[in-house]
Amino acid sequence: MTFQVTVQPSGQQFSCEADETVLAAAIRAGVGLPYGCKNGACGSCKGKVVSGSVQHKAHQERALTPDEAAAGYSLFCCATTGADLVIEARVVAGSSDYPIKKMPSRVTTIEKVAPDVVVLTLQLPAAERLNYRAGQYIEFMLRDGKRRSYSMANAPQDGGPVTLHIRHLPGGLFTDQVFSTLKERDILRFEGPMGTFFLRDDSDKPVVLLASGTGFAPLKAIVEHMIHTQSARPVTLYWGGRRPQDLYMDALCRQWALELPQFSYVPVISNAQEEDRWQGRTGFVHQAVMADLPDLSGHQVYACGAPVMVEAARHDFVQQCQLPEDEFYADAFTTEADLAK
Repeated sequence: MTFQVTVQPSGQQFSCEADETVLAAAIRAGVGLPYGCKNGACGSCKGKVVSGSVQHKAHQERALTPDEAAAGYSLFCCATTGADLVIEARVVAGSSDYPIKKMPSRVTTIEKVAPDVVVLTLQLPAAERLNYRAGQYIEFMLRDGKRRSYSMANAPQDGGPVTLHIRHLPGGLFTDQVFSTLKERDILRFEGPMGTFFLRDDSDKPVVLLASGTGFAPLKAIVEHMIHTQSARPVTLYWGGRRPQDLYMDALCRQWALELPQFSYVPVISNAQEEDRWQGRTGFVHQAVMADLPDLSGHQVYACGAPVMVEAARHDFVQQCQLPEDEFYADAFTTEADLAK
């Protein structure tokens, strides 16, 4: 059976099959509902069910609390319906401008930039081009129908190979392969672009970019996009890691800070050891933002990295720093371990 979904306040409508999630149906129809992980862990797709009812597949309670569910909120990436729906959600302008497509890619380089991080470069077919917005991601299609998501780490304007930053998770289905058997010239299939994590170009507000670990990847693409478009918006990048080696492109960020008059860079280390001889900021990276910018009411924040960091930043920036909730954009990097918790 097919049901009708109406989105308020935009008035857009799309059809949803009985066995299809609301988000999957919206993506298929080209309606730009916000989303990130697509597996019930990040909360980016949260919206309200105004009329009708939904059933939820398994999801993380931190992404949708029992109180929120009781108040009519839903995670549309996990929600299916057996009736027509009216939902309340922001429609993200531009998120469906580029078609999602499947394509093969050839591994051209695998560069180890930290003990547990590689930069993977993929060459696309000669007749193909992947159009995307800086900050979006692709999904590798693995055996048995499993998928793994990685953000593009380069801006789309260069038109060349796609680069990804991949951190090794021991026991990980895909990352074990990347760090052991994957070699140059191997073929990997993916689908993309996906996600609604990208710079809102219609704003002139100062930008805070907040990353932990390889959450730096899509933020790097956003900075490169802003350089390409000659954006005059002030940008401050806060990048956090446990040890200095986790900031695997620290030199590039420092170069940006020297060359770009509107760009500032604040590296933050949470677990420096004596041998690191770290002289910079320490502690949790989102708390460094709060110390420097206690009033975020006039800013936009783009946060990417571990779910615990993203959620702490979302809560504290809104509750303590007056950040408007709809000016916090996030992409939480959820792992299989996160989903199993």
